[in-house]
Amino acid sequence: MQNIISHLFTLSTLTNIIDILFVWYLIYKLLMLIRGTKAIQLLKGLSIIIIIKLISWFLNLRTVAYLTDQVFNWAVIVIIIIFAPEIRRGLEKLGRMPFFFPVKNEQKDIADNLINALDKAIEYMSKRRIGALITIQMDTGLEDYVETGIKLNADVTGELLINVFIPNTPLHDGAVLINKNKIEVAAAYLPLSESNAIPKKLGTRHRAAVGISEVTDALTVVVSEETGGVMITHKNHMMLDLSRDDYLNYLRAQLEPRVEKNKSFFGSLIPRSKKGANK
Repeated sequence: MQNIISHLFTLSTLTNIIDILFVWYLIYKLLMLIRGTKAIQLLKGLSIIIIIKLISWFLNLRTVAYLTDQVFNWAVIVIIIIFAPEIRRGLEKLGRMPFFFPVKNEQKDIADNLINALDKAIEYMSKRRIGALITIQMDTGLEDYVETGIKLNADVTGELLINVFIPNTPLHDGAVLINKNKIEVAAAYLPLSESNAIPKKLGTRHRAAVGISEVTDALTVVVSEETGGVMITHKNHMMLDLSRDDYLNYLRAQLEPRVEKNKSFFGSLIPRSKKGANK
């Protein structure tokens, strides 16, 4: 038994494991990089050609096999020509990422951009008493509520959030749902809370914000059209009449990564918590 264990944990075995894990990591990062781009369509096309190649091999279709071989022989050159801009951007990004020295935390930048966009929209709408309902997905998915809204799939900006909630426009009535720094939908319907703890003076937007916090861990920001006051609901907690400093501090605590230290390329290989600290 000891000989078997010592044989399994040899330097060669460890090297092979590292080799396989590294290749899988590169494949994963490549798929994440091309997700949502035209490269996905190319991969689908190559998959079809591979299927045709297998069929021709089983059925001994020599002409078809020859043609598919020619496609694969020229595929590398064609891919380089078609995706030259994407390849250049990828190499530039890799060149800006030192292997041993730390680089700026990209996740923190994304969170900061989201917080800045929210702050800009909240300040504008609060001063003008424009009602708003903005829900940010955390760990629990919001697919059931996404289906009730109008698809946008747009980058989050303060200007876009303001424009959505301008009164008497098609999208202003309902909630904006944000996921991964994208506005997924607008005019979505959220469940209304029946809680007696909600003050009677609060309207439908506030009840919807409390309602979504009762069934998910989503973070929701409400701007009152009556008073301009700002409310945040999160994990069945309701925070009313927040000042600018109050809601900014809370958003930073929940949306920014827990680890704010700079990290190197090798540090990015180590998994860590996706969400910010719950404070």
